[in-house]
Amino acid sequence: MFMKNPSNDQLSEILVNSKTIAVVGLSDKPDRTSYQVAKVMQQQGYKIIPVNPNVDEVLGEKAYNTLEEIEESIDIINVFRRSEFLMDVAHDALKTDCKIFWAQLGVSDEKAYQLLKEHDFIVIMDLCIKVVHSVTVGNRN
Repeated sequence: MFMKNPSNDQLSEILVNSKTIAVVGLSDKPDRTSYQVAKVMQQQGYKIIPVNPNVDEVLGEKAYNTLEEIEESIDIINVFRRSEFLMDVAHDALKTDCKIFWAQLGVSDEKAYQLLKEHDFIVIMDLCIKVVHSVTVGNRN
């Protein structure tokens, strides 16, 4: 199986057309990468929805235990969990209306990728959403 991320142009379009990012594994600790990345994306105008059963609120937003609990529309599911948990998160993603699954830098799983692709997801793995945003969308201005 060969995992292939969308092109930079496609990634740019995804980010330009998205407004809400559910961040799975978002920590409430400011020194954590998930917090730093989500904060920057929030500052760029995205609504951040924390998904972490161990916190009540992050970046001023109510946290949810699971993706399925989120009632509003999600444009991107951004995952900050280790690779071995991606299949579980992929199964959770299938229970939502979201069709974009983004696993952060260093995070990938071929079986989860295949499952999501079989369900018509756009799948991005092993890429930092903040870096891609700064390189693609940031250059549009």
